[in-house]
Amino acid sequence: MQLYSTNDKKGATVTLSTAVMQGLPADNGLFMPTEIPTLPASFIQNLKNYTFAEIAFEVSSTLLQGTISNEDLKQLVQNAITFPAPLQKITETIYSLELWHGPTLAFKDFGARFMAQLMAYFNQENTKELVILVATSGDTGGAVASGFHKTVGTKVVILYPSGKVSPLQEKQLTTLGDNIIALEVDGTFDDCQALVKKAFLDAELNRKIRLTSANSINIARLIPQMFYYFEAYKQLPTYEKELVFVVPSGNFGNLTAGLLAKRMGLPITKFIAATNINDVVPHYLQHGEYVSRPSMATLSNAMDVGAPSNFVRMTDLYQNDWQSLTNHIIGYAFTDDETRLAMQECYAETAYILDPHGAVAYLAVKEYQKTNDCVAVFLETAHPAKFLEDTEQILNRKIEVPERLASLVDKEKVAIEIGIEFEPFKKWLLENVAIK
Repeated sequence: MQLYSTNDKKGATVTLSTAVMQGLPADNGLFMPTEIPTLPASFIQNLKNYTFAEIAFEVSSTLLQGTISNEDLKQLVQNAITFPAPLQKITETIYSLELWHGPTLAFKDFGARFMAQLMAYFNQENTKELVILVATSGDTGGAVASGFHKTVGTKVVILYPSGKVSPLQEKQLTTLGDNIIALEVDGTFDDCQALVKKAFLDAELNRKIRLTSANSINIARLIPQMFYYFEAYKQLPTYEKELVFVVPSGNFGNLTAGLLAKRMGLPITKFIAATNINDVVPHYLQHGEYVSRPSMATLSNAMDVGAPSNFVRMTDLYQNDWQSLTNHIIGYAFTDDETRLAMQECYAETAYILDPHGAVAYLAVKEYQKTNDCVAVFLETAHPAKFLEDTEQILNRKIEVPERLASLVDKEKVAIEIGIEFEPFKKWLLENVAIK
């Protein structure tokens, strides 16, 4: 498997190991595979005969094309994919793909655990500590912290926006200790992401620190996120209608992974990009104009992104052809008031409890089905208890908190406060994680 930079498609390619461990190309593009092979039609037709882990192996081995031996890859997948992704029927034509059954109750567990296994595999022969920088708008940080906690030879530095993640999300970022360090940034997620990107492009930092990323800018995050699209398709009844996947979106790694799954042969008719008022991509899909802007805080905080990194991967897959891209993707955006109402109506009509992110996706399903006869699968990306105060207030009922969240309540938060300026952040890195 070889990968190129989206900023230089005809330039030199790199191996998967280089792409994963480096995180970003030096030209500030994103790594993409030079070839996206198609899975055999017989595999797609017989998905019901495969376990989730077997599906993950077949998809990853086809994409990686021998980069990792089958024996090692099977072990890697088995270590990472240890929890289900069940499909829940909401109505006759609407299904929820629950992606919150992992250790941190969020879909990011799939990417983080697979990435941790992959990095450990590629890091076996290196004695220099690997420093993983990650910006989070909510769930990524907790999943990465869990996936890499106590992993030998690694240190994880998580940047999160102060006051813009839920209390329980913050506890997942700030209570593990050991090799996990939390930096509380006085800014937005976009500010956190900008600091991380600048760090990768800083020559001095990269001479003195072995840096990589665990955000969805790292290709290792996207590969495992393809797996659950296949797993969802496996669980669907046979339908004659078009199949639509609705993805609540922030940085757009989740949707990009779905596009890769489609490119590999999964028969998805269309994707819907569902966002909150941070509607940069829906605006582009509707008008052909991409304008990034500062993110705004919402109920669905993990989607509060004003400059989504994976947008360039989405357009790259379609050779920057807006018309081709919009044949397969449409976008909707919704307000917090609409999100609250969707949570209430879904619960009243079906007894199903949505989290705010899933509610945005559910809204998009309902909007699309007003004029389209389809079967829709929306991604429920986090357990409602991760947004406990908001969910209980909106639904006027108590939400059961899983033990792995409830146990965090009384733990002490440990975080280092920093601003949004790069030079002080760089100085902190050099003084605290660089090898002396």
